[in-house]
Amino acid sequence: MTLIRVAHSPDSDDAFMFYALAHELLATGDYRFEHVLSDIETLNQKAFEGTYEVTAVSIHAYAHLDGRYALLSSGASMGDGYGPILVAREALSKKDLSKCKVAIPGKLTSAALALKMWNADLETTILPFDAIGPAVLAGDVDAGVVIHEGQLTWQEEGLHNIVDLGVWWSEETGGLPLPLGGNVVRRDLGGTVISEVSALLRQSIEYSLAHRGQALDYALEYGRGLDRAKADRFVGMYVNELTVDYGERGRKAMRLFLERAFSEGLIPRVPTLDFC
Repeated sequence: MTLIRVAHSPDSDDAFMFYALAHELLATGDYRFEHVLSDIETLNQKAFEGTYEVTAVSIHAYAHLDGRYALLSSGASMGDGYGPILVAREALSKKDLSKCKVAIPGKLTSAALALKMWNADLETTILPFDAIGPAVLAGDVDAGVVIHEGQLTWQEEGLHNIVDLGVWWSEETGGLPLPLGGNVVRRDLGGTVISEVSALLRQSIEYSLAHRGQALDYALEYGRGLDRAKADRFVGMYVNELTVDYGERGRKAMRLFLERAFSEGLIPRVPTLDFC
């Protein structure tokens, strides 16, 4: 048996995506899958070491990782008219923010990259993603970018939406989705293994979409306080047809996101986009 460690965030959308593999509902042949859960910035850092055979990474981080990992065609998290949200205790203008300290959920997150594209002059500080909302409310920082479930709960927490970076990106690009995360596979596994593992990961996503109720029950275990309706909405935002395959629209969005980041000096190069 060949062990394939699949590392991903402990979020309802990733749990939903990998439900079939986690519960051994697919025939995986000679492959045994082991799931490793960690926050996305930790996964980004582990990817630099090549720790896991398959891992979720930020698209921002992938600009530094394409020599070791190939991008899979399935598993994308893309904000299609929505995305990470810059929030504050009160309404602030773009000009006001030049004097503010803004919390981001990790240096290599796509949220941080999109924020820099929106306003390159912001002073940022790194906090764990789930500490950003509370830090803004407590006045420890002036503003912060919320991701994951925070995109659905910021209003209930009494925060103000300064900019939804997914909305901004859509307006900038004529309606393209904002690339946030993707699944990558280690290149040293070789073409045959990469192809077979890629097919199984795609089958897992397709299984969950076809058995939504069962997969959502499992995903709720990772919902961090979301009720079923909100968890269902969140899963729908980030596990959909773009997750099954980037498609032409998703591929175009990926290339534009990375080309623009490179042109603005925010990443070292435009990485190889394999879509294996």
